[in-house]
Amino acid sequence: MLVDSHCHLDDEKFSGDLEAVIERARQSGVGRMLTIGTGDGPPGLSCAVEIADRFEPVYATVGVHPQDAAKVTEKSFDELRDLAHHPKVIALGEIGLDYHYDPSARERQRDVFIEQLKIAAGLNLPVIIHTRDAWDDTIAVLKEHWRGLGIIHCFTGNSSQAQTALELGFHLAFGGVLTFKTAEMVRDAARIVPDDRLLVETDAPYLAPVPWRGKRNEPAFIVETARALAAVRNTSPERIASITTTNFENLCLRPRNGNRYTEVSNGD
Repeated sequence: MLVDSHCHLDDEKFSGDLEAVIERARQSGVGRMLTIGTGDGPPGLSCAVEIADRFEPVYATVGVHPQDAAKVTEKSFDELRDLAHHPKVIALGEIGLDYHYDPSARERQRDVFIEQLKIAAGLNLPVIIHTRDAWDDTIAVLKEHWRGLGIIHCFTGNSSQAQTALELGFHLAFGGVLTFKTAEMVRDAARIVPDDRLLVETDAPYLAPVPWRGKRNEPAFIVETARALAAVRNTSPERIASITTTNFENLCLRPRNGNRYTEVSNGD
């Protein structure tokens, strides 16, 4: 079984065939999918929870993407806290810093990032980190304000950056970029990650792996990323599936009192 540790099933690109997308994933051996609950930002932050309620193999996160930091009010933080108690919400994210387009002022992004780290800490949830063109500042915030578990989503950095994230206790999730011809730096980083810190993701509908590069990505395509990761690490796709599924369960499905969705033992 594979787990897609990061996809955006609420995206409008899936609006016409979401049930078929999820069924194709299941037929491809994807047993669980984690859909990210950032949507279009506040005030609507329940998009992932609504999908997780509809589909048994889908879990959810809640969070405010850094690109939407300018939309945040105190009410937004209250809504996040409330949604995070939903039994299928298993992480807070994706949160972080994004300087690529600077849609929200950098200082505001930082403030919203820190507040969400506090919310996650208070609820004992792992965090899913988005960082784009902001690595040093992202790491600085995490070093100062985070002592928990989490995932660096769609890791596309180098080996040195991978080592920094590992030293902070993070898991690294690799997606379709790993299959790109120009991504040797990412493959070098993937080689040094310990087995127990490795995850795979699609970021669907974005960043489809070869041979679907440039097309709509979907969770079923994670099979190609797992195959590429196995080649990079000189192992089998079956082993990649096994270790990444176990890692996801240990990180995100840790038992929470009264929550049947997180009372999952390895291999179930």
